[in-house]
Amino acid sequence: MVRDQKDKRKLEDLAAERAVLSGLCQYGLDALLESDYLEAEHFTDATNQMLFKCVKKSLQDVNKVELSSILSAANQLGFYENLNNQEEVGFLRSLFNFPIHKENVGFHAAKLAKLQIARDVKKTLAVCSTRIDKITGDEDINDIISIIETPVLDATAKIYQRSDNKPEVIGNEVADYVEFLSENKSDMLGISTGFPTYDEAIGGGLRRKCVDLIAARPKVGKSMFGDAVAMHVSKNLDIPVLVLDTEMSKEDPLNRMLANISGVEINTISSGKFADNELNLEKVEMAAKQLEEIPYHYVSIAGQPFENILSIMRKWIYQEVGFDETGRTKDCLIVYDYLKLMSSDSISNSMQEFQVLGFQITQLHNFCVKYDVPCLSFVQLNRDGITKESTDVVSGSDRLIWLCTSFSIFKMKSDEEIADDDEDNGNRKLVPIVARHGAGLDDGDYINMNMFGKFGKLVEGETRNALRKNSTVRDKGFVSEDGEQPANIEDL
Repeated sequence: MVRDQKDKRKLEDLAAERAVLSGLCQYGLDALLESDYLEAEHFTDATNQMLFKCVKKSLQDVNKVELSSILSAANQLGFYENLNNQEEVGFLRSLFNFPIHKENVGFHAAKLAKLQIARDVKKTLAVCSTRIDKITGDEDINDIISIIETPVLDATAKIYQRSDNKPEVIGNEVADYVEFLSENKSDMLGISTGFPTYDEAIGGGLRRKCVDLIAARPKVGKSMFGDAVAMHVSKNLDIPVLVLDTEMSKEDPLNRMLANISGVEINTISSGKFADNELNLEKVEMAAKQLEEIPYHYVSIAGQPFENILSIMRKWIYQEVGFDETGRTKDCLIVYDYLKLMSSDSISNSMQEFQVLGFQITQLHNFCVKYDVPCLSFVQLNRDGITKESTDVVSGSDRLIWLCTSFSIFKMKSDEEIADDDEDNGNRKLVPIVARHGAGLDDGDYINMNMFGKFGKLVEGETRNALRKNSTVRDKGFVSEDGEQPANIEDL
């Protein structure tokens, strides 16, 4: 295979292709994440195209790149005979020794992408030129315009859209789909949050490709809500969870989780005084052992640009979650606490808060669609949210509501609501406002939630309307998982 740069055609750079392949071989996942937008078509050399496919599959299958893993991938993809010869194996070996700095891989990858765009544009112009040369003057003016318009639109779609986003007849293979549903019955269409009423209201849990949004005022307990969901998913369902924290340190959620499992107060744990009591010490140590076994991943993203946060999410999916035999991302959940003003290369200082939040929800939504993952995210209510329960209580509400799958408000109950519902039935309420996949709740209805701050517990109760319909109310109110009701309720 000729790879001599002197013989290169226009709009190609074989040296850049080699640099990218070398970067992937030497730096593996880190290099792939810097060039995750590349496809085989970005390489002009046929062998380089095959190598790129093999290297990418190797990273997805075994999370590393070695000569043996590349050849194994080649065998699975049907390229083994093309690559398993002295010349190509020699070229493969050279990729592992080619001098390339990790930070330069992205530069060469971007070059290949731009060259591919240029090649597409060139082809488009060639098509237009050929068709224009055939004009006789007898054509309708709209027909002449379409000579340019149609190929330009086709080229634009190829540049900006993935091939799997092409429209298709919705009824294709519908019989197979119906058969699949009938043979794979499920009560939960997404990942359960551990709050059954909330799951039902939003349409069966947290679904792939979706961002479910919960808005709350400061100090209401949105972090504890996120912890509760993350704990349930990782501990009870054994599904990997990534918690992105914009405010706290690792110790804060760790203390809450230890308190939640052990039943020992958070302050007793955080101060170390649990060690003064043999029973408490035993409970906390047992809780610690449980936490060591669950796939709960935490990272503080305070002060980081939004692009870095997206990179963290991508790396976590590749390193900790992985893909199934079809290439689909395995079950996982991202908890984002919370969307707020932060720096970004794509955000100017002149942008308003609603514009920044709009940018973030757009990027987050696109990420979830691309990687086929669910995300539970939080956002801060404005002051109107103290009394109002509608979609306009968040900055940038139009875009947020447009792109999220469900929108709910989590807030403290008023004294009147607590008295009306009975104080045993919760000090917080969860109000689903928008639910694209679910029925939501009736106007004026809400889900009763009880937060036991000292013990890091959040417990779901009945809805307000359900309480009113029931002739009797549970005597004991909210109970914890071990059957014991915490002695005190503390506001966070």
